[in-house]
Amino acid sequence: MSSWRSLILRIGEKSPEYSGVIDFKDHIDACFGAVRRELDHSEDDILTFLLQCSEQLPHKVPLYGTLIGLLNLENEDFVKKIVESTQKSLQDALDSGDCNRIRVLLRFLTVLMCSKVIQPSSLVVIFETLLSSAATIVDDEKGNPSWQARADFYITCVLSCLPWGGSELVEQIPEEVERVMVGIEAYLSIRRKVSDVGLSVFEEINKIDKLHVEQDFVEDLWSRIQDLSKNSWKLESVPRPHLLYEAQLVAGKSHDFGPIICQEQSDTPVELSRLNFGRQKHEAELKYPQRIRRLNIFSASKTEDIQPIDRFVVEEYLLDVLFYLNGCRKECAACMVGLPVPFRYEYLMAETIFSQLLLLPQPPFKPIYYTLVIIDLCKSLPGAFPAVVAGAVRALFDRISELDMECRTRLILWFSHHLSNFQFIWPWDEWAHVLELPKWAPQRVFVQEVLDREVRLSYWDKVKQSIESTPALEELLPPKGGPDFIYTSDDGDKTEYTLSKELNSMVKGRKTARDVIIWLEESVIPINGLDVTLRVVVQTLLDIGSKSFTHLITVLERYGQVIAKICPNEETQIMLISEVSSFWKNSAQTTAITIDRMMGYRLISNLAIVKWVFSPTNIDLFHTTDRLWEILRNALNKTYNRISDLRKEISNLKKSVVKAEKIAAMAKAELDGAEAKLMLVDGEPVVGENPVRMKRLKSNAERTKEDEVSTRESLESKEALFARALEENEALFLSLYKHFSTVLMERLHETFGEKTMDHPVGDSEAMAVDEDDTPAMEMDKENGNSKRNVGYTIGEKEQWCLSTLGYVKAFSRQYASEIWPHMDRLEEEVLTETIHPLFRKAVYSGLRLQVDQ
Repeated sequence: MSSWRSLILRIGEKSPEYSGVIDFKDHIDACFGAVRRELDHSEDDILTFLLQCSEQLPHKVPLYGTLIGLLNLENEDFVKKIVESTQKSLQDALDSGDCNRIRVLLRFLTVLMCSKVIQPSSLVVIFETLLSSAATIVDDEKGNPSWQARADFYITCVLSCLPWGGSELVEQIPEEVERVMVGIEAYLSIRRKVSDVGLSVFEEINKIDKLHVEQDFVEDLWSRIQDLSKNSWKLESVPRPHLLYEAQLVAGKSHDFGPIICQEQSDTPVELSRLNFGRQKHEAELKYPQRIRRLNIFSASKTEDIQPIDRFVVEEYLLDVLFYLNGCRKECAACMVGLPVPFRYEYLMAETIFSQLLLLPQPPFKPIYYTLVIIDLCKSLPGAFPAVVAGAVRALFDRISELDMECRTRLILWFSHHLSNFQFIWPWDEWAHVLELPKWAPQRVFVQEVLDREVRLSYWDKVKQSIESTPALEELLPPKGGPDFIYTSDDGDKTEYTLSKELNSMVKGRKTARDVIIWLEESVIPINGLDVTLRVVVQTLLDIGSKSFTHLITVLERYGQVIAKICPNEETQIMLISEVSSFWKNSAQTTAITIDRMMGYRLISNLAIVKWVFSPTNIDLFHTTDRLWEILRNALNKTYNRISDLRKEISNLKKSVVKAEKIAAMAKAELDGAEAKLMLVDGEPVVGENPVRMKRLKSNAERTKEDEVSTRESLESKEALFARALEENEALFLSLYKHFSTVLMERLHETFGEKTMDHPVGDSEAMAVDEDDTPAMEMDKENGNSKRNVGYTIGEKEQWCLSTLGYVKAFSRQYASEIWPHMDRLEEEVLTETIHPLFRKAVYSGLRLQVDQ
């Protein structure tokens, strides 16, 4: 990497390029000198790289702004190109709805204003354009309030720029800034308060609903900016290197920034029904999601030295680094550790990362990314961060009964993976008390599931060794051992044992699937019946495939036809799943993998999996294990992925059809043009060109037409598959919610009577954590142990209902995009007037639909 690139990239860091010292003035001077020297030779490269760094390292943007301000004194034309390029990038981002780019570019423009590169009035014009668009969106008559998420995003972008340039704006154009602030206040007065219904990490099941008294994210940011304004726009978290060069920068020419146009307003639904409004609101929130939902898992004393606005800025830094450096985790961890702030922020960093890991409806990246970042941070800050992470785990564990079911699953997966990278070391004796809790208590289930996942990542004896300090916890370890093959000896049914041995010999003898099917149809089914045949075939084939995952795949590929022959319908497929579950009863992981593979080979339908999960023998396990929910999640994910893949294929084929049509039209036009020409042959005029060329043109025209027809046929085929997949998807979710409704109806009425959404569920004195302890965890300074209330007196029936309702909400939220197209039918067939209000609340919460809408 050339020296000027390294200096731009590493500015503000304790790096070898800057002799391992952080001094903003020295860094800017060195970088400015190197860039100025190379400007005549590499202007385009410098412009591109400088803008790229400004966008993708936004925590350094004040430094880049000051650097550009100094360059403006030397080369106004170069800086003018930067401004014009930024204007084009911002307009492109607004047109495409690229939230992160819009927000970062607006911050970049703010620091350019601070460095006298653009006029303050130009920046205010941008703010007012966004503000005007936001106000129009939420206007009931002119706009479409269902798209308030976009309007809120625009306002958030304006407010989030002020920590970087509010002081300069107020100093230079106070009246215009006041006009913007008044406009924002007017917007806040007409918008709808956004509740966190369905997206809150903590259920707060033992508290009265606080949605109408708490501030939402936009109101919270507005109050922080007001406090900043009252404090004369002073804050610690934003470096202001341009002040070091203030006397020089004032001599620079301030450039005008061209106008921007916000995206056209989405059409208001023709019929403003509750469902139409909800559909568009869901679409808007997917495109303009809220960036963070604060957890506040630590006590206020851990971050009391950080002012509210500084907390917001540091969160912005951390989220930017996580987003832009997601492809290089070690660089990400290094940047997170070295943010340009003068105070310690380990606890805030942990809260921010966990807020992303547990963000609903889904985190920006796969949870594994946050796992790796936390691991690298623990290695980068060995004396501080591991203890902070441990404190976060304890705080979340103390409130596990309030944690959303999906977040609970993510926390289990993260924690088990995290421990596997640190030799499974954890003070398990702190959690030994869970053995005194009933088997359905969330804390006990959490420890049980963590140990199960650890065994998957290692092996049983290793995990047992890790809990030697608390041997009693061995009770919560999953069973040790392999498959449960019922034909290991002839102690049982000798007929079935003999049939199993014979089938085993046929498989080892490389008999084809057709040979096995003929043997079953002629010698086994007529004599022993389908039930026995199914049990023998499934048990024997699973035993042969039990040695490894590769063995299983080989068996399913070679003899899947045999299973398909004896399991042609849902009833027999349910029996098949039961046999798989019985065979692998000691391994939840292999059970899930086997069923997933069988679904992949179309041996099991998703409807059969739903029916099996809700079978009487499984229902009673809903609140004590994740085993069944894992299988159901896999089935829904596979169905969703099939539809997503078809959507992508259809989108690509549509583009291919357009391209093929264009190529075919060009070939046809070229042929027509050649045929229209006159040539002299033996002195006589003849239509057409040289016969050889004509033959080639005709061949090309025919070939391109065939390609067009072939591509169009492929598109029609995929569209037919997609239509069928959507029908299957509708049937799947109808079946899922009907089963949920059936199993919940009786138990909800029996447990809660006719309680509605306004009633707190459960007794506040029956929770695992005292109300006073839930907002944060108070740590014992000497031993790091948390203060916790061991009791858990919620009854089993109530916990079953709470857990199952939690999964209803989680599935509704996770697959909302697939559920919304079928909501009319769901309301008609499932969510009827007779449904229990708590079930309705769970579904609506997952879909972000207010019950009273």
